Amino acid sequence: MKVKINSQQYNPLLKRKEITFEVRHEETKGTPPRFEVRKELATLLKANYETVYVKRLETKTGTMTAFGEANAYDSVEQAKLLEPEYIIARNAPPAKPEEKKEEKKEEAKETKEPKKEKETKKKEEEKEE
Repeated sequence: MKVKINSQQYNPLLKRKEITFEVRHEETKGTPPRFEVRKELATLLKANYETVYVKRLETKTGTMTAFGEANAYDSVEQAKLLEPEYIIARNAPPAKPEEKKEEKKEEAKETKEPKKEKETKKKEEEKEE
């Protein structure tokens, strides 16, 4: 994944850099996750990744190039104040699905055990008759 900054403009009123960028993603095939693009932009801008938020990331049909817009704030507090909640949620690190899978497996085991008990009770009743 290669990130190239097309334009960068500083907005002193909002204390942020407004950036348009291009991502070439031949290696990953699909559009890369926002969190990875966010980290890559932060390294290019020499900023903390917590102050960079990707607003838009869109791959052109039939190409391996995505275009997007991002904001890089001067401080984390300024970012939290100005960015909408849905943008902050989209740029959050991905949750670990492994924990959820383990919980689901445990729940599935719990639901299967009563079924086995029911089946054994039915068989016992049939034998008594």
